[in-house]
Amino acid sequence: MEKEKSAGAVVFRKEDSKFYYLLLHYQSGHWDFPKGHIEKGEEEKETVKREIKEETGIEDIEFIPGFRERITYFFRKSYDKNKKSPLVFKEVLFYLVKTKTKQVRISYEHTGYKWLPYNKAIKQITFKNAKEILEKANNYLLSIQ
Repeated sequence: MEKEKSAGAVVFRKEDSKFYYLLLHYQSGHWDFPKGHIEKGEEEKETVKREIKEETGIEDIEFIPGFRERITYFFRKSYDKNKKSPLVFKEVLFYLVKTKTKQVRISYEHTGYKWLPYNKAIKQITFKNAKEILEKANNYLLSIQ
């Protein structure tokens, strides 16, 4: 079985003592966080910085110490009806990062973005495992402020 490893981040900014989370609208239709493949020789946090810059244009990020979550899932690379592509095991490591940048410049991989407070972001996110990451990130932020 093929394996893939990615890294990403729950990106947030604080405004009027409220947390706003950045969600990206992917071309396939789902809403999720910035993330991407860990390239050969790259550290997880280097991947996070690179992917955030590539996917959003945001460069001023600060990693929040003590937060690192892992999700795993299976997917198929091809959705050709005539042949089943093999399953891929995917592992994604998520960090929590703060930015002061509000302006987002999305990449070709995405069709839009939103900055949302927690209660709206949790409803907007498509996948259950991503909702769980946001819930953990929000609880973590509330516990350390």
